[in-house]
Amino acid sequence: MLRINDLTIVIVTYRTDEKVLTDCLNSIDPQVNILIVENSKNNKFKEKLENKYPNLNVVLSGRNLGYGVGNNFGLTRVKTKFALVLNPDVILEKNFFKEINNYLDQQINFHIIGVTYQDDTQWKTSGLFSEFDKKIKLKNETKLNHNLLEEVDWVVGCAMLINLENFDTRKIFDENIFLYFEEFDLCRRVRTDQGKIYSAKNLLVKHFGTKGSAATDSDYSLESVVFKDWHFMWSTFYYYKKYYGYFYAVYKTYGKLFRSIFNMVLFTILFNKKKRTIYYARTFGIINAMLGKKSWYRVKSLLNDQEN
Repeated sequence: MLRINDLTIVIVTYRTDEKVLTDCLNSIDPQVNILIVENSKNNKFKEKLENKYPNLNVVLSGRNLGYGVGNNFGLTRVKTKFALVLNPDVILEKNFFKEINNYLDQQINFHIIGVTYQDDTQWKTSGLFSEFDKKIKLKNETKLNHNLLEEVDWVVGCAMLINLENFDTRKIFDENIFLYFEEFDLCRRVRTDQGKIYSAKNLLVKHFGTKGSAATDSDYSLESVVFKDWHFMWSTFYYYKKYYGYFYAVYKTYGKLFRSIFNMVLFTILFNKKKRTIYYARTFGIINAMLGKKSWYRVKSLLNDQEN
């Protein structure tokens, strides 16, 4: 029997494509409580979903908090022992909750259990931290095949089963990070404190990546790319600075910075506004991180700068 009283699913959304979100919600067992944090003031979105799904509650944050802060916002409202942090562009395999229930029944002591992509030929979902060369490494796939549950250093952030009782606070994500590297940061802190992280070979999901924030118009597509590139660069620098120091972060990102500056100048000369804007975002994502500025930069500001 599914231990529905022990589990809440937390999903953070912002301008999420309706079909993508519907596919995700339809893959969830209707007995499981769902908490959606919608990073806006969209009351129509809230009313529509709550009327359609009796097991679902929508909380409006009022503004775009980002992934980490949005999940913290939701987790502080969770009353259950376990939470499944889930991206809105993920579809759960039909036996997903049966397998989760088996793990919960075994009373395994864990902080985080990660999932495996149903088609795991291209993208890996877990790995190790290497202190020797300071890299985030993928797990050796041949080892994963021997055990359904194997201890690892990190798991992918699109679907994570979290034992909230093993955390001192419900605000488990670093709120300085707006987007990208959240799971690496969280997992590194758990491992530093000797916490247990497992990769589950039988918790299968399909992850559609950027489709979770897809839009139909080309302007929003450019806006989305610029937004993500800026934050990826910012978060890359922030992560390495946090764990290895400022100068190592500079060493790790200076190549990306100079390539971005070169391409920004090149596409300015070639009058290619779209690519110029993308490399402008990448350049100033790193520069803002180097200057110690927060990761709250918004895309429209970048686009407006490029129009002036």
